[in-house]
Amino acid sequence: MSEERRARRTVAGRLLASFLIVLAAFALTVGWSVQALRAGSRDAELLRSGYAPLLVRVGEVLAEQNVFNAQLNHITAARNPGDVREWIETARRTRPIAFSLVRETAERLTDPGAPFLQPLPARMTRQLGAEIASEAAAIERLLAADPERFAQLFQALAVGDHEAAERARDELIKREAEGAQRLRAIKSRLEERMASLSATAKSREERSMQLLLGLGALTLLVGIGTSLHARRVLAPLTAMTARAKAVARGDLSPQNVVATADEIGELATTFEGMVAAIRRARADLVQAERLTTIGKMAAHITHEIRNPLSSIGLNLELLEEEIARMQEGRESSQLLSAIRAEVDRLSRIAEQYLSVARRPRPQLEPERLQDLVEEFTAFVLPELQRSQITLRVEADASAPEVRVDEAQLRQALLNLVRNAREAMSNGGTIVIAIHQRDDSAEITIDDTGPGIPEELRASVFDPFFTTKQRGTGLGLAVTRDIIASHGGTITCEARETGGTRFRITLPLNGQALSA
Repeated sequence: MSEERRARRTVAGRLLASFLIVLAAFALTVGWSVQALRAGSRDAELLRSGYAPLLVRVGEVLAEQNVFNAQLNHITAARNPGDVREWIETARRTRPIAFSLVRETAERLTDPGAPFLQPLPARMTRQLGAEIASEAAAIERLLAADPERFAQLFQALAVGDHEAAERARDELIKREAEGAQRLRAIKSRLEERMASLSATAKSREERSMQLLLGLGALTLLVGIGTSLHARRVLAPLTAMTARAKAVARGDLSPQNVVATADEIGELATTFEGMVAAIRRARADLVQAERLTTIGKMAAHITHEIRNPLSSIGLNLELLEEEIARMQEGRESSQLLSAIRAEVDRLSRIAEQYLSVARRPRPQLEPERLQDLVEEFTAFVLPELQRSQITLRVEADASAPEVRVDEAQLRQALLNLVRNAREAMSNGGTIVIAIHQRDDSAEITIDDTGPGIPEELRASVFDPFFTTKQRGTGLGLAVTRDIIASHGGTITCEARETGGTRFRITLPLNGQALSA
């Protein structure tokens, strides 16, 4: 039973699983959307707060450096070299401030606590920031090196040594041009990095849109599939409703049940079992009403023929006495004996019909089963011996005591023993065994006859069912009714060694059932 419960899938569980699948698909869609938005927001913040300010700073320094190089390149041809000298000196003094701003902006990219580097560390970004800060410092040192060259340039200009001024200028321009070239390289690197980040963001956006559409379609398909699954799970309820309406209209014909491992399948199976039970009960009721009607008719007919039979029997006795006095031939006596035998048989049949129709409620009294059975066997033993049948009684050491109606139980045993005798036309053995089984007493009657075919065994207790040419089919039916009225059961079984076994079970504290 526990394995069936574990194997059974409940409707609530299946619908919950379907809902969880839809929820998982929706959560996957939302989770990916949130992740994509966070990644896009982080990249945008990195561009806005990291790369863009740094690019601006580098661009400003590069622009100043280009202007510085232009002024320095034309200083020897300037009409007023003093003004150019003053501008260059001012630019040299402010240049460290510009480079410091570049370094500070680049160092922001190396800060793990920067908002645009959260929540995941951006290793490449920090490495780029560190490299740009280091390169800016190197360029600043390159441009600040050898200040004597500027002094020589300005001195040559002051004394009018044009040739010396040009040599000093060319050397300074070479160094300044190298600094400008390295600044352009930094700018190009930043622009490439920003372009790559923008392309990545655009690709992520496109991929996110595709995935969102795909996940949305997946969620829709999962939802449709779940709805169809739920409809299929609940479909048996609709069939059961239609089936219940048909049963209410009186349709009790058997229907195939679609077995499902859930409560609905169990309910459908139970409902069909209930319909089958109602169908059997109705058939039993119809059969009982038919048998009751037949019984009433048989009782009425039997009652009506008893008086004529009694009269015929009495007249036969008188006729036998008259023929005996007249000393007629032996043939007449044989004819009269045959007539008397048939009249006796009709009387017994009439008594059987009347016993079925007018069986009284049993009067229960405590009886020791072994004593009752031994008295019964003493009564039937001569009859069995004439048929060359051996009778044996087996009982437990402490035979149980039960409450029974002695006369009715003897009648039941007599019917069973006579059936066994008739089944053993060439003799045999009958064993009556008495045992106690927990709270019941058991009586078994075994015979060594040919046995009853399996296909007929289930019908032997039906009224009017018989396999004998001369029989009413009421003996075993009467026996079953007697045992049932004592609150017991009787079954017919095949013996392994051949023959038939009737098993009677009686409650130890039996109470009579309603007649």
